[in-house]
Amino acid sequence: MDDIETILGQPPSDNIFADLCRDDERLRQSLEKHMRNVFAPELRKEMRTFSPSEAASLIGVTVSNLRKLHHDGKIPDVEQDKRGYRNYSGADIDTIRIALGRSARDPFQYLPGRRAGEHLQVLTFSTFKGGSAKTTSSIHTAQRLALKGYKVLAIDMDPQGSLTTMMGLMTDLEMGEMPTIYDAIRYEDQLPMREVVRKSYFHNLDIAPAGLILSEFETETPRHMNKQGVVPFYLRLRSAIDQVADDYDIVIIDCPPQLGYLTLSSLVAATGLMITIIPNMLDVASLSQYLSMATSVLQVVANHGMQLEYDFQRYLLCRYEPSDSPQAQMSGFLRYVFGPRLMTEVFLKSTAVSDAGLRQMTLYEISRAEVNKQTLDRALDSINQVVDELERTIHKAWGRS
Repeated sequence: MDDIETILGQPPSDNIFADLCRDDERLRQSLEKHMRNVFAPELRKEMRTFSPSEAASLIGVTVSNLRKLHHDGKIPDVEQDKRGYRNYSGADIDTIRIALGRSARDPFQYLPGRRAGEHLQVLTFSTFKGGSAKTTSSIHTAQRLALKGYKVLAIDMDPQGSLTTMMGLMTDLEMGEMPTIYDAIRYEDQLPMREVVRKSYFHNLDIAPAGLILSEFETETPRHMNKQGVVPFYLRLRSAIDQVADDYDIVIIDCPPQLGYLTLSSLVAATGLMITIIPNMLDVASLSQYLSMATSVLQVVANHGMQLEYDFQRYLLCRYEPSDSPQAQMSGFLRYVFGPRLMTEVFLKSTAVSDAGLRQMTLYEISRAEVNKQTLDRALDSINQVVDELERTIHKAWGRS
């Protein structure tokens, strides 16, 4: 309190301070009530089922072919409702993939996961500015890849825990009961990464959650910087990931919107960098500052003997509005500057994303009855194409043709 008084030149107003305390309490209780309503009755989300057309698209067959495969008994049957209509769970889709892979000339046509000799892909989503759709992009990427049959681990490195919340976990409401990624990278009494990773409601997608306690890593790191025998901060996340590397094909890391120790450790752990940009001048100016600071700090890490070799780096345009002339001009400018490192596909701005977010859902979770179908299809098509382009980039890094 003395430090605050010194900075401000006078003590804070008792009334304002009391108001802030009341606002904090009311907001916290209201958010907790909202979350309990969203995840009622057991504070856990459930993955929705998929229609035959959605399942067929994810598996890579036509709807008629899927129907025939069921009829011929070549794939496991799926429970039908009273109308004879099949609804497919994520596990159902995976079971069908495995069955088709066993009988196919090329099993990898249906089983896309990494093969012998292919290294784990660690994709770090990072940017300097909040509100740049970083978390939205990372969670949609993780879920889309999981739906396509990859084993995915999402790591939330942001103490705000937005990705964790979207995945249906509330670590700060379960203080002390749920380990977070902090427990796997902290300097004392570390937990094995396997004790931190949690199975999620979303098939093929696990999560290493975040919580406010993660911010302690930023304050603890300077105290341990020069201690002998301590794994340096920039290798701690990489070391934790190495413990579970054999369990996954792809890891998605969501960073905080700042360039601190958490972000730097995420950048060092990465095999691929994903930087989200909203194509307007303020965001692009912020990106310039971010790149300048990131390269300077990473150079210091490199000078300490750390080899930083990325398979790829990509910039992703988010909240893009094709009809917005200034955005179109900025997009052209960025394509001129970054060339092929700017992804061809864009994540469109859509009310469907906002509507889903209000329900703590993604585009892959929300029911078509809750949003405009055309709007949802347009938004889904944009993010699907983004992830499909990213998938091709990953395959190229793996050496696939």
